[in-house]
Amino acid sequence: MALLKGTTMHFTSEHRLDGGVLERAFTLGEIPGILWTPPASAPAPLILLSPPPLGLRRMYPRLVARARHAAADGFATATIEPPGSGDRPGWPAAEQARADLRRAVEAGEPVSDEIIDALVLPLVERAVPEWRAALDALLSLPETGGPVGYSGGVISIGIRLAVVEPRLSAAVLFAGSFVPRCMFEEARRVTIPLHVLLQWDDEGNDRQAALDLFDAFGSKEKTLHANMGGHTGVPPFAGDAAARFFTRHLK
Repeated sequence: MALLKGTTMHFTSEHRLDGGVLERAFTLGEIPGILWTPPASAPAPLILLSPPPLGLRRMYPRLVARARHAAADGFATATIEPPGSGDRPGWPAAEQARADLRRAVEAGEPVSDEIIDALVLPLVERAVPEWRAALDALLSLPETGGPVGYSGGVISIGIRLAVVEPRLSAAVLFAGSFVPRCMFEEARRVTIPLHVLLQWDDEGNDRQAALDLFDAFGSKEKTLHANMGGHTGVPPFAGDAAARFFTRHLK
């Protein structure tokens, strides 16, 4: 986090979407991001939209749909490019871990703890300080304010951020990624309200591990929203339930 303290945010473009939502691209140092703000009076409560590490260009249609939905409820939303994703520089260890994961999946073999740790933990160590620096910059703007929510992305990033970031008031987490065993202990330290989405037939997710992780969360208020279907089959009404969750806790 220390290396990112004081990093300056620069807006690089802006345009109005239908409904008056203002979309502005920005850079935070060398990290690209997007901020969406509703047309209503500022400051708006802020939701951090954390994408999977697939690139903001590829994820943009889903992100902007979620941003529009949130703006209709009076929320500002923001996202940043994950480390090693999109046009950001990769690093050899992460590329090796992804290759090892592909080999195990294609061979029908169990994904080992070593592969999961190598794939996820370096991403968490890099991404969480970046999100905290982004939050510093975003909350300094007159258009945004607290409370702050977190939505989506790699679930281990959300766990770590919920533990270390006191400005986070509630989170929607997607149980669709591999979780290192050490993150279960961190999950016990999470106390903010949680709404966890689980696709019951997610071909790339260990369902029992997802259920065990939900059980481990230390939050007094935690809801598991499970639906039939694969990883990309999240039904629209699941998003509606998540939106109601944020309305309860951020307004």
